[in-house]
Amino acid sequence: MRVTSIPALPRVNNGIGRAWPLFTTLVMAVLTMLPVRIPGYAALTPAFTLMAVYHWTIYRPDLLPSTGLFAIGLVEDLLTGAPVGAGTLVLLIARAGVLRYRRLFVNRGFPFVWAGFTLLAAAVMGMLWAFNCLIMLDLIDIRATVFRLVLTVAAFPAASFALGRSQRVLIDAHA
Repeated sequence: MRVTSIPALPRVNNGIGRAWPLFTTLVMAVLTMLPVRIPGYAALTPAFTLMAVYHWTIYRPDLLPSTGLFAIGLVEDLLTGAPVGAGTLVLLIARAGVLRYRRLFVNRGFPFVWAGFTLLAAAVMGMLWAFNCLIMLDLIDIRATVFRLVLTVAAFPAASFALGRSQRVLIDAHA
């Protein structure tokens, strides 16, 4: 496997550019709270927040601080009725994991980045499922988790494209 050196991140001098990753992650968190209704299935949503965390941790980790991510995760937990701190902890663990292996994804083609996201999403969905099983003291049907994983992985290319475009326009162009 080819490991590339990580290029230095250019300094962002405008306020909008510095706030953009947190803002888009917050928008993605709001989108995550809007359920997709499919007849015969429970309402599910792709994990848009995870997509934003993955994208910004690879391409601009300096602009997505853990404290901001903690606040977004906490608000998302409170508004979705999830166990407080569960989603927050998973997002912070995901960020730490991606940050550790970031050098493998920088300057790589999209299929490689998508494969990395697929692995991350599977791990995150598995952690959330296991955590919920522990809280309920019962094995929860895993089909909804698997369907959410498939939905998340399928939606990732569109989200990645939108985040990448906004990054080039609002951050990289003004760096």
